[in-house]
Amino acid sequence: MDVTIYHNPDCGTSRNTLSLVRNAGIEPTIIEYLKNPPDRATLVDLISRAGLSVREAVRENGTPFVELGLDNPATTDEQLIDAMLAHPILINRPFVVTPAGVRLCRPSEVVLDILPVPQQGAFTKEDGEAVVDAQGKRIK
Repeated sequence: MDVTIYHNPDCGTSRNTLSLVRNAGIEPTIIEYLKNPPDRATLVDLISRAGLSVREAVRENGTPFVELGLDNPATTDEQLIDAMLAHPILINRPFVVTPAGVRLCRPSEVVLDILPVPQQGAFTKEDGEAVVDAQGKRIK
C-alpha cells in the first residue's frame, strides 16, 4: 500500500494521523519533514493536490510566522513557499498522500477520507476522543 505521511513526531495531530493509518493495517512511508523537508516542487504539489491555498498550508502557531512578517496580507505565495522551505516548521502537518489523494489531516480523522482500506478496529485519539468504533466504522 503506497501511503506517505509528512510527519512531525512532536505533534499530537501528526501522531494520531499516523496511528489511524496503521489502524488500517498500513505501514506508511514516514517523512519527518523537519529533518528532510520536501523540495519546492514537492511542496507546491502537495499543497495543490490537497486543494489548499499556500496560505492555508502555512502553520502559524509555534513558528516564526509573525516574526518573519508572513502575516502581512501582501506576502505572495512565492514568498510563503520560500519561507516554508527555509523554515520547515512553517509547513502545516501532517500531509498524507495515498492513491485516493492528498490531504492536510487537521483534524487527524481527515485521513479516513483517503485511506484505501478500512480501519481494522477501534481508535481513540491521544486526548481520549473516540474516532473509530470496534467495527472499524468512523464515529461521527
